[in-house]
Amino acid sequence: MMELNSLKQFLVVARLEHLSRAADELHIAQPSLSRTIARLESELGTPLFDRSGRLRLNDAGKLFRDHVERSLGELEAGRRAVAEAASEGLGTVRLASETFLTLTGPLAAYKRAHPSVEIELHWSPAEDMARRLRAQDVDLCIASQPIPAEGLESTRLFDEAVGVGVPLDHPLAGRTSVTIDELAGQPFVTARKGHWLRQLLDRLFAARDLTPKIVCESDEHSAIADLISAGLGIGLVPAFARRSATRASATWIPIDSPDCRRTVTLYWGADSHLSTAARLMRATITSWNWITGEPPEKR
Repeated sequence: MMELNSLKQFLVVARLEHLSRAADELHIAQPSLSRTIARLESELGTPLFDRSGRLRLNDAGKLFRDHVERSLGELEAGRRAVAEAASEGLGTVRLASETFLTLTGPLAAYKRAHPSVEIELHWSPAEDMARRLRAQDVDLCIASQPIPAEGLESTRLFDEAVGVGVPLDHPLAGRTSVTIDELAGQPFVTARKGHWLRQLLDRLFAARDLTPKIVCESDEHSAIADLISAGLGIGLVPAFARRSATRASATWIPIDSPDCRRTVTLYWGADSHLSTAARLMRATITSWNWITGEPPEKR
């Protein structure tokens, strides 16, 4: 009979497709993990991974992974529902996002309104969000790029232009707009691969058969802004970050391209049993005035 711990270990191997990295993450010996996977495959009567060269999850493994994620997600949802009922409280809300800079306003308002709620914030790349929601590893996800919508529900929060930030003494600083072609060859400070900012930059340049010249990668938005201000390069900057900036040592220029935008969307599992805390968080985020940066009652 399959053990719960074995299924959890299988999901880590399925996600990483690498035994030694999975063993490191799980803090167990690799031979022990290999035996666990072998036992599962024996019970199921079929391999779950292709082992020719790099370890790859095969079609049977993907099918099994989807069922295991849903099953473990339901168990976790049941545990949390019982804990919420026993404590007669609002419960916990788990929110994943690519960046939390956008969310400081609604998060602060939510915490003021519900100080007893425990809020768990998880940084997550967009590519992991659909899996985490279906597995009920998190309650809500906010993404700045599309994610697979199967089994999920969503609502668009806002859509905004993305411009380019340049130092005040940059030759482009006085311009009212620029084209992607004019940015070719410029040194870019940007996020790492997978982040929406980097995805957008690569996509805009690839559409013109260009490759951006990247001089620095960082996952910290404040660091990107500081490096631009320091003259290390230029970088894509969403309009929201421009409004919330406290320093004026760089200037923001619109990019003459209809594709240079981001759409921020809130996702949750279609079949998830959201806690009261998660439902209240969803309501706070969806009713937030993203134009003024104020809660709905202050509109």
